[in-house]
Amino acid sequence: MLNKIINLKPQVTEKAFALAGQGKYTFVVENNANKHIVAETIEKLFKVKVTAVNILNIPGKVKRTRRGVGTRKDYQKAVVTLKKGDKIDIFETEEEKKDTKKDKSKIKDQKSKSETEKE
Repeated sequence: MLNKIINLKPQVTEKAFALAGQGKYTFVVENNANKHIVAETIEKLFKVKVTAVNILNIPGKVKRTRRGVGTRKDYQKAVVTLKKGDKIDIFETEEEKKDTKKDKSKIKDQKSKSETEKE
């Protein structure tokens, strides 16, 4: 084990949410991070099993201002694939939230019915 934890920032885009449905989650990571460190950090923080990590180096864009030309920071993006059945709740879609709320309400209804039958 590498025993190094890096800063992770979930990337919230339409493409990231589409990939989340397939079990792939996107994070912005530190520039010095590698696949092993990213996998270990995800497994420790979210208690899931990582099967694959893909890292993309994104160069900073060149931007013009009144004062001249500057560049934005370079960054790395990590696409993490999880074992089937594992989820990270940060990327939960609105439909999934509604489904879980419905499931919870059904469970509460069943509990209340069983309690009334006991009385």
